[in-house]
Amino acid sequence: MDTLLDIRDLHAGIEGREILKGVNLTIRRGEVHAIMGPNGAGKSTLSSVLAGRPDYKVLSGSISYDGRDLLAMAPEERSWAGIFLSFQYPMEIPGVSITNFMKAAMNARRKAAGLPELKPAEYLKLLKEKMAFVQMKGEFAKREVNVGFSGGEKKRNEIFQMAMLEPVLSILDETDSGLDVDALRIVADGVNRLRSPQTASIVITHYQRLLEYIVPDVVHVLKNGRIVATGGAELVQQIETQGYDSIDG
Repeated sequence: MDTLLDIRDLHAGIEGREILKGVNLTIRRGEVHAIMGPNGAGKSTLSSVLAGRPDYKVLSGSISYDGRDLLAMAPEERSWAGIFLSFQYPMEIPGVSITNFMKAAMNARRKAAGLPELKPAEYLKLLKEKMAFVQMKGEFAKREVNVGFSGGEKKRNEIFQMAMLEPVLSILDETDSGLDVDALRIVADGVNRLRSPQTASIVITHYQRLLEYIVPDVVHVLKNGRIVATGGAELVQQIETQGYDSIDG
């Protein structure tokens, strides 16, 4: 399988504080990688650096994405190139409907790829299909982005956006946070149905329960800014029964 993302000796932080202290990670197309770790380990810092959040600074190291220097790409260029970040705490955007928000996002990506804008009828047909895909009611399309949404509705909206944009690399930053079992299953089902041999996903989580629904190919444990263990389901079980202290690092 082709390497999609290659991180080498990545050091990064925020507000003068180094959080990532030499992360190495290789992800190939078709793979789902889970990154687990205690609070403060650097999981969300890693996702923020990959997405290009300007308040997070890369101190040293390299990131190659689909053969390109990711660190040389602006945040919007990363999005156009197929990187999608599902936020732990999705933002509310008052005054902007889901319909208009997604239309703008999709047409911006199409423009960057040299494609024409979607015709209104084509866009609305796709919108309805993807909303049904994640079991969202049609009325949600008229609502302001995440305004007044429950925690589960916000997370489902994130997976809806993912379904619409069809990213190459999806980064799910604690998507299971605050979800009940029914919402978790719907979100996980959406993620699983979007898996393909040409795409890859990074699932960031504290807990085992999400990985019961989204089964990863590889599990990594991030502690103190470094990946200290890599394996399979046995790592998840070890964390569940013995905690993160049982893993050296």
